[in-house]
Amino acid sequence: MTADYRLMWTNLGLDLNAHDALLAVLGKAYQEIYLSQKNRPDAMGYFDFVMSEVHGLRIKELLDEKAAGRKIIGSYCVFVPEEIVLAANATLVGLCSGADFATENVEKLLPRNTCALIKSSFGFKVGKVCPYLESADMIVGENTCDGKKKAYETLGHLVKNLYVMDLPQVKSEQGKALLRAEYGRFKAAVEKLTSATVTPESLKKAILTVNAKRAAIHRLSSLRKADPTPISGLDALLANQVFFYDNPARFTESVNKLCDELEKRVKDKTGVFPEKTPRILVSGCPQAVPNWKLPLIVETSGAVIVGEESCVGERGTRNLTDESGETIEEMMEDIVDRYFQVDCAIFTPNPDRLNHIEEMVKAFKADGVIHYGLQFCQPYLMESIPVEKALEEKGIPCLRIETDYSMEDVGQLKTRVEAFIEQLR
Repeated sequence: MTADYRLMWTNLGLDLNAHDALLAVLGKAYQEIYLSQKNRPDAMGYFDFVMSEVHGLRIKELLDEKAAGRKIIGSYCVFVPEEIVLAANATLVGLCSGADFATENVEKLLPRNTCALIKSSFGFKVGKVCPYLESADMIVGENTCDGKKKAYETLGHLVKNLYVMDLPQVKSEQGKALLRAEYGRFKAAVEKLTSATVTPESLKKAILTVNAKRAAIHRLSSLRKADPTPISGLDALLANQVFFYDNPARFTESVNKLCDELEKRVKDKTGVFPEKTPRILVSGCPQAVPNWKLPLIVETSGAVIVGEESCVGERGTRNLTDESGETIEEMMEDIVDRYFQVDCAIFTPNPDRLNHIEEMVKAFKADGVIHYGLQFCQPYLMESIPVEKALEEKGIPCLRIETDYSMEDVGQLKTRVEAFIEQLR
C-alpha cells in the first residue's frame, strides 16, 4: 500500500498495526482461495482489483466524494433503501463484518454468546480497522433481531451519528404501515444530513440506478443455472459481496461484462466444474467479506454452489422497484412495496422464505441445500429445523450447519460436507 493510503488511514483514526495485520490476513486468504482457482472468467480480474483496493482506492474515492460535499452513509442491512440515499446526493456503503476481530475487547461490551455477525461488526469498530465505518457521516442500524436491537444501544456510545431504523416483524397491513413510516422518517433524516431535498427526478434516477445494479446480479444468477456452471460459487459470491461496496454504475458495468463472458461459456459448454457435478444451494445467514469458509469447503469437496438464498445473494437483490411512479409519494410507495417482499427470518410467520428456497432448488437444478447458520443467530437457527424438515419431506436433501467466523471447525465441517456430497451422488 502507498504512503498516501497510510496517511489516509491515520487521518481516519485507524490502528495501523492492527489494520496492517488485517490486510495481511485478508490478502493471504484471498490469494489462497480466489487466485488459486482454475479456469476463472477473465472478467473476474475486475473484482480481484476491487478486493486488492477495498481499503485503498475505494476509500480514497469516498473521501474525495466527502471533500466535494457528498455524504457517506454506512449500513449493516439490506433493508436500508439505497434509492433514498442516492436521491439525496449521498453514497451508501456496506460496513465491515465477516471475520473475528478484537474478540476479547468485544466481549467486554457484549455477552460471549452474542451472534457472530454482531460481534464481528463491533470488533471492526473497537479494533479501529474498518475505514468504511470511520469515513461514514451516518451509521444506519436496524432492529432486525433482538441481538442487534440491544447491541445498537452500546454501539451508540462508540460511533457518532447512529441512526436506528425500526422494522416490522409481521407481514401485515400494520407491518407495511410501519415500514412506510420508517422510510419516510429515514428520508427526512438523510435530507437533513445532506441538506438536499429528494425530488421526483432524483428519486426516479436513483431507482433506475439501483434497479440496474440488481438486474446485473439477476443476470449473473440466471447464468448459474447452466450445467456445467460457467462460474464458481466463490466467484459469484464475491460479486454479490462487492455489490455493497462499489460505485453503483461501475459495478453494474463490470457485472454485465462478466455476464457477456459467461454467456459465451454457456454457449460453448465451458464450465469451472465438470458437467453433472453435484449442485448445492446455500441458504441462511449472509456471508460478508471475508467469510469464504463454507464455499471453499464445498467447492474443494467435489460440489459447486449454484445459488445463495441469503442477504448477500438472492434475498437482498432479487426484487426490483417498480419504475412507473412519477410523484415522490408514488415512488416511495413503490420502494416500500419492494423492500416489504424481503423474506428475512425476522418475520413471523415466514412461509415466503421456504417457498423461495424450494423455487430456487428447482430453478437452479440444485441436488441439495446447505442451511448455513451463524452461531447464536436465533432467527435463522430457529428456522433451520423447520426448513430442513420441509425440504426433506419433498425429497430435497438438506444439511444444517451452525458455525462462526473462526477456522477451528474447518476439519469437522469438511467431513460433514463431504459426506453430504457423497449422499447426493
